[in-house]
Amino acid sequence: MNQKQNSNPTIALNRKATHDYTIEDRYEAGIALQGWEVKSLRAGRVQIDQAYVLLKNGEAWILGATITPLPTTSTHFIPDPTRTRKLLLHKSELSKLLGSVERKGYTLIPLNMHWRGNHIKLEIGLAKGKKDHDKRAAEKDRDWKREKQRLMKG
Repeated sequence: MNQKQNSNPTIALNRKATHDYTIEDRYEAGIALQGWEVKSLRAGRVQIDQAYVLLKNGEAWILGATITPLPTTSTHFIPDPTRTRKLLLHKSELSKLLGSVERKGYTLIPLNMHWRGNHIKLEIGLAKGKKDHDKRAAEKDRDWKREKQRLMKG
């Protein structure tokens, strides 16, 4: 086995996702990438904080994800760092997501990008936006748990 083992398979994480949204369900999708994008991902030059997933014509697309090109790999053409990339999902998953997004008012957001063997996968979440009072309640809950742990230790 001459397969390279990654000690940290996570490439990018969307930390704002759990703060701004309530995640109902999670799906793992493949991404159609170009060669220079894979090299940039290996170097960790990606941001998915501002990205979102759009369902159009029975296909899933990720918009707003920024993959910054490496200066050494993009010498013969001009790459587009924020181009729309196709997500690879099964038909059954796509139809389930389409129903939830159109009928129930959910939104699809990228949660994290990670390695699965030699493939790059994107975990997307079926989410509902949180109101300000929900965010405050979640923060209060988190603070109380932290305080409780501190009191139990000391």
